[in-house]
Amino acid sequence: MSLARFRWLALPVALALVLPPNAAAAKKKTQRPAATSPAKAKAKPAKKVETKAEQLQRLYAGYWDASLKLNPLQATFQGDPRWNDQLPNYLSADFRKRSHDFAADWLAKVEAVGEDGLEGQDLLSYRIFVRNARDALDGERYPGWMLPVSQFNNPATLVAMLGSGSSAQPFKTVKDYDNWLKRGAQVPVLFEQAIANMEEGMARGVVQPRPLMEKVLPQLDALIKPTAEETLFWNPIRNMPADFSEADRARLSADYKQLIEYRLMPSYRRLRGFVATRYLPATRTTAGMGALPDGAAWYAHNARQSTTTDLTPEQIHQIGLDEVARIHDEIRKVMKQVKFRGNMQKFFRFMQQDKRFQFADEDALLAYYRGLESKVMAKVPGQFSLLPKAGFEIRPVEAYRAQSAAGGSYMRPSEDGSRPGVFYVNTYDLPTRKTWDAEDLFLHEAIPGHHFQLALQQELTGLPAFRRFGGETAFTEGWGLYAESLGRDLGLYEDPYSYFGYLQNELWRAIRLVVDTGLHSKGWTREQVIAYMLENSATSQVEAVSETERYMAIPGQALAYKIGELKIMELRRKAQAALGPRFDVRQFHAEVLKDGSVPLDVLEAKVDAWITSQQGAAPQATPG
Repeated sequence: MSLARFRWLALPVALALVLPPNAAAAKKKTQRPAATSPAKAKAKPAKKVETKAEQLQRLYAGYWDASLKLNPLQATFQGDPRWNDQLPNYLSADFRKRSHDFAADWLAKVEAVGEDGLEGQDLLSYRIFVRNARDALDGERYPGWMLPVSQFNNPATLVAMLGSGSSAQPFKTVKDYDNWLKRGAQVPVLFEQAIANMEEGMARGVVQPRPLMEKVLPQLDALIKPTAEETLFWNPIRNMPADFSEADRARLSADYKQLIEYRLMPSYRRLRGFVATRYLPATRTTAGMGALPDGAAWYAHNARQSTTTDLTPEQIHQIGLDEVARIHDEIRKVMKQVKFRGNMQKFFRFMQQDKRFQFADEDALLAYYRGLESKVMAKVPGQFSLLPKAGFEIRPVEAYRAQSAAGGSYMRPSEDGSRPGVFYVNTYDLPTRKTWDAEDLFLHEAIPGHHFQLALQQELTGLPAFRRFGGETAFTEGWGLYAESLGRDLGLYEDPYSYFGYLQNELWRAIRLVVDTGLHSKGWTREQVIAYMLENSATSQVEAVSETERYMAIPGQALAYKIGELKIMELRRKAQAALGPRFDVRQFHAEVLKDGSVPLDVLEAKVDAWITSQQGAAPQATPG
């Protein structure tokens, strides 16, 4: 899963239109009184008329700046420090109204420019922006704001991540420390709004399934401590830079203690008490969206958003069933290769239970992942001509969120280069983290998966910022899953068990199509989903439960992976068939990645155009 994009953040990315600072200065300059000399007046050049493309580029720049101002947490995660002291009440009705007004206003202004005469990247940017704006406005009919807290999307863990000193919020200067004091002081208002929204959801029958909220309580318990010094929020003080003056050290220590013990901890206890005593009794026993008001339409909307297709939940369900059957056949070939005696269920149990597939300890797990980088990079030149400049690091998932986190996730680098991309590896419940699962996870989250795609996209400075820092889940996650299929070309999957790991994870994504649609459009129970996973894959009970509850918390998101991968693979086969010996996999990968994340129909159109252009081009030499 790619949390670089921080899909769990659930902040409304508002659409806004303002003039960028340089445009405002230019406007002021043109309004100065004209010179009195006729000669000088005649010499003044005519004002240049903006083309449509130039108008849109100016507006896109203004939109992005205004959207970051409206969503300062998004700016922080992007590495823009201008609003690091702000935490808007993004759960409030007022914020939703402002977000709506921004979106409607911006959509009207962009459509007033229109797409006639645009071509290339300009046309692509216009269509993506308008499409996403319309989708955002369409989604406002569904009351997701009444479900502000789950084990997967919890403002309390978001605040803890920021305040811990180990995430996107910087703690390098005295100003950085003061910024967090101001931002942290606004947390109680946000938590009170979350409670108010949940109360309204309780009154209107829009509540979370009980198992999700049962997982929220230990998340909160891990963060609530009796003294400031025992909390995660004390880490910035514990790790204060040595060059701070004694006066600043004393002041900040006192102010942080005051903030933590008198503002943050009381707010955490209040949220915890509400969830435990009032919300849990009101939670529902059903698992899927179908049980919510207008739930079927809501889920169909989520599916369209996630896959960037018009596939219905029923169609997606069938695609999943077909893929499960196909991958099972591939796993049977591996069973034959390793001379396994027994049926597939016994093979799954063997892969889960045999101790040869366990890591000795957390350090061994992390060392194994870190050792894959040089091995993969040695083979990258034969597959890729387009590489990101940003580096990346491998870190363990923080303990306070490890129990509910995915096995691996990626956070993109900051725009200014001060923070590398991070591949988070979950070391919780170590016996369930298998050696055969490591190579494909590295390919997906790091190289050449999310790190290549997201870092490259961020480095495409010629694109509007909304494309550089935004993303389509189906493309991004589809690329991550497609990257797993390149393992043998990149020097991995040298033994059949590691190749099984790839098949197991491809199977896992196919199963997601079956169970996500089963949960939300066919009335499947939580227990049905867990049983289907255990019966049809080599997953553990812990992982099956965690993943099932993830699909319950973020309906439709899990559909993106397999649908996106299938489209990329389909396009590669099409290109290979059309080009024959002219097909160059490096050029194909460059074509897929060079424009950043796009909807799947846009991807297909541009690959088709690339195929046509290559049919008349001279063949390219491939490095050995």
